[in-house]
Amino acid sequence: MGWIRTNFEGVWVFEPKVWRDDRGYFVETYNQSGLPDELSGLSFVQDNEAMSTRGVLRGLHYQLPPYAQSKLVRCVSGEVLDVIVDIRPASATYGRHLSLILNDITKKQLFVPHGFAHGYAVLSDEAVFAYKCDNYYKPDAEGGLRYDDPDLGIDWILPTSEHIISPKDAKQPLFKDHKPYRSE
Repeated sequence: MGWIRTNFEGVWVFEPKVWRDDRGYFVETYNQSGLPDELSGLSFVQDNEAMSTRGVLRGLHYQLPPYAQSKLVRCVSGEVLDVIVDIRPASATYGRHLSLILNDITKKQLFVPHGFAHGYAVLSDEAVFAYKCDNYYKPDAEGGLRYDDPDLGIDWILPTSEHIISPKDAKQPLFKDHKPYRSE
């Protein structure tokens, strides 16, 4: 258990140790001193939390530099399919996505660095999703991608008929038309 490097540069999965007994469980969800060396300079400035019902699909969102955000995301209760898309033009994984189930059983977390669009779909009846950010949200710097872009080929697991999408997310551009992400 611990931090596991993915095939996407800068993206990590955190599998914490969960101590369970007849009283419940205990888990350390974040410890600055336990970060991989690559993330040691990370400093979070904001925590966010959202509750959603089954079928809610939020994203795919990102922030443009100099307001780009790295996130450490987790599902506090319930289960979600978490998805990131690499939007860094110089990256070897540009335009590719990574999907990961996050839930209240495994307590896995995903570290999403600058340069990724992020979204999730709620698979359980209800889910509480929480994340830490290393920069403040700036509405004017927001970008997004269409969740159903055929060029991305994301399998959101739930049938399209169950998707609950905000009007804003339904109007996001396709990957080929999105606001370009330039390195900081």
